[in-house]
Amino acid sequence: MGSSSVHVNEATIVTPSEPTPTGVLSLSAVDSQLFLRFTIEYLLVYKPHPASDPRATTARLKAALAKALVPYYPLAGRVRASSADASTGLEVVCRAQGALFIEAVSDLNVHEFDNAPRFVTQWRKLLSFHVADVLKGTPPLVVQLTWLKDGNAALGVGFNHCLCDGIGSAEFLNSFADFASTSQSKFPPNPIWDRHLLNPPPFKPSTDNNNSSSSHPEFNRVPDLCGFMSRFSNERLVPTSFIFDKTSLNELKKIVFSTSRVGESNYTSFEVLSAHIWRSWARALNLPSNQILKLLFSINVRERVKPSLPKGYYGNAFVLGCAQTSVKDLTEKGLGYAAMLVKRAKERVDGEYVKSVVESVSQEGVSPDSVGVLILSQWSRLGLERVELGGMGKPIHVGPICCDRYCLLLPVFNQTDAVKAMVAVPTTAAHRYEDLLRSFSS
Repeated sequence: MGSSSVHVNEATIVTPSEPTPTGVLSLSAVDSQLFLRFTIEYLLVYKPHPASDPRATTARLKAALAKALVPYYPLAGRVRASSADASTGLEVVCRAQGALFIEAVSDLNVHEFDNAPRFVTQWRKLLSFHVADVLKGTPPLVVQLTWLKDGNAALGVGFNHCLCDGIGSAEFLNSFADFASTSQSKFPPNPIWDRHLLNPPPFKPSTDNNNSSSSHPEFNRVPDLCGFMSRFSNERLVPTSFIFDKTSLNELKKIVFSTSRVGESNYTSFEVLSAHIWRSWARALNLPSNQILKLLFSINVRERVKPSLPKGYYGNAFVLGCAQTSVKDLTEKGLGYAAMLVKRAKERVDGEYVKSVVESVSQEGVSPDSVGVLILSQWSRLGLERVELGGMGKPIHVGPICCDRYCLLLPVFNQTDAVKAMVAVPTTAAHRYEDLLRSFSS
C-alpha cells in the first residue's frame, strides 16, 4: 500500500542567518541513549488565509528558519559518535552546516486529517526526507511545507531526538513560528545548552546497588510468552484514533473512583486515560494471562532534579515511567488498579531516581526492551497546538507523520479539555480495541 502522492518542488539547505559559534558540543548521557537515536516527526496542518500567497509564505518560512537557527545553532550542526567516548557518547559538530527545507505539493485535502490515516505510512511523504541512522551526517532538523490540493498546508518537521525532547522541540517550533510572524515576539528564544547537567558525576560511579538497572523495571527484560514481537512485526498494523472530551474523562474518573481502594482515588486525567488505553489495548490483544506487560511513558524531570534545570533547557530531560503487571491483573482488577500503577510509577521519580537512571544509561548502556510494552507519549502538553505560523493561524491538526505502535495523546483543535489518542494496533485486535476504548467498562 503506497503513501499519498507528494511531489517535491524544491529541497534546500538553510543555514543560520547570522554567524554562529563553531566547535564541538557534547551531548548528555540522557541524550546519548541508544533508544533515542531516531527522528521525532511532527505533522501540523494549517488553513492559510484565503488571500495568502504560497510563494511569499514559503519564502517567509525559510527566512524564519534561518533566523531561528541562530539561537538554536546546534540544530544546524551534525551529530556523531563522541571522539572521547565513541562507545556510548554523542556530540554535535557545529559549523553552521544547516537544516533541510523542502517545499512540496500533494493530492491530499485537509479533511483527510479528520480521522486516523488509512494505513501507517499514508502520510509518510509529508516528511519526504527520512533516515534510518541519525549519526550518518544528515541534517538533524528537516522542515517540509506541503501545499494540499485544496489550498491548505501541511508542515512536517523532523528532529533528531538525540538533540532535544518533546518540550525542547516544541519550544523551537514556537520560536520558529514567531520569526515567521509579523507580530511582536511572544516566544523570545532563550535556548540553554548545559548538557553536562544530566551527566553522571565524573569518576564517581555509584556503589549503591539500588542504582543498577535491576531497580528500573523500564530496563528489565521480560519473557515473550506469546510471540509478542513477531505479531507486531509480521501483522499489519491498523491506525486508530479516538477523541476523549471533558465529559469522557470525567466518566473515566468516576469509574476509577468506584474501583479504587479507599484513599487512592485522587487521579489526574493522564493517569485515568493512560490506564484505560493500556487496559483496552491489553484486552484487545488477547494475550496469555501470565504475560508481563509494561506501560512506558515519559516524565519531564526539569523540576524534579535539584537544582531544577534552567528555563530554556531543550535537551532530553525526561525518564521513562514504568507501570508493570500481568495480563490477568491488568484486565481483571479494574480500571482503578491500572490507574494506581501509573500513579505510583510517576511518584517514584525524584532527583535520586533521575540520578540513578543517568548512571545506569551512562555506565551500563541499558535500554528499554519492547516485549509486552506499550509506549505512550503526551504530545498534548508540549505546546504544539500554539505553533501559530504567520498568515496561517494555529494548526487545525497536530499529530505524527506515521501512526505507529506507540500511543500518542494529541491536542484537539478548539477543544482545550479534549485529548485525541492515536495508536496503530495489529489487524486482528483493531476492532475490539476500538470497541473497548469506547465502552468505558470498569
